[in-house]
Amino acid sequence: TLIDTREDIATSCNYALATHGYRTLRTEVISRYVGDGSRRLCARAAGLTERDAELDPLVETFVNHYAEHPLIHTAWLPDAQQVLDAMRPLPLALCTNKPRIVTERVLEGLGVRSRFAVVVGGGDTPKPKPSKEPIMLVAERLRLDPHELVMVGDGPQDVLAGKATGCRTISLAGGYSTKAQLRECHPDILLDSIKDVPQIVARWCESTVRARCLPQETGPVSR
Repeated sequence: TLIDTREDIATSCNYALATHGYRTLRTEVISRYVGDGSRRLCARAAGLTERDAELDPLVETFVNHYAEHPLIHTAWLPDAQQVLDAMRPLPLALCTNKPRIVTERVLEGLGVRSRFAVVVGGGDTPKPKPSKEPIMLVAERLRLDPHELVMVGDGPQDVLAGKATGCRTISLAGGYSTKAQLRECHPDILLDSIKDVPQIVARWCESTVRARCLPQETGPVSR
């Protein structure tokens, strides 16, 4: 959603595969496996199930290598930094299936850890997105009702987690998923560019404030 991590993920995944005797894969192939957390990524890449005992050392090697090399090729996506600047007045949270240790090192390396009031990473909840658990944890830590949140993401996992939580959802094309896959999840809005997010969120905030300010009818109104 904010940064392009394909090459660094693929490099660490291939390092783990090679280390444990599995065939390495092209970056384009590994990219199709991204989005559901490191365990599922490694299982798909190695042709294993998530219950296979052989998967544990593979995941450990992947996470350790990625944590040591989190920003070799990673770069900001277009307009992402400007969007973060525009949304400074709002409490921002980062909710990702990327392992927590990697997430923290990426944010620190980019110098943007302080931009986020809350960070929820892979392993912080029993189930990753598309479960609602990570976003519910975000709401709890922000001390907000889940319905007050807006989930912005580029994968079906993001939309489904947001909808399960009851928050509004903005889906961004151009990530690991196709537009057709995103539409099937029925986000509130599907965008081609993240640059439109601040305007949409501001409009939603205004409509929410107006709704709260309207007088509440307690009975029939006589004329």
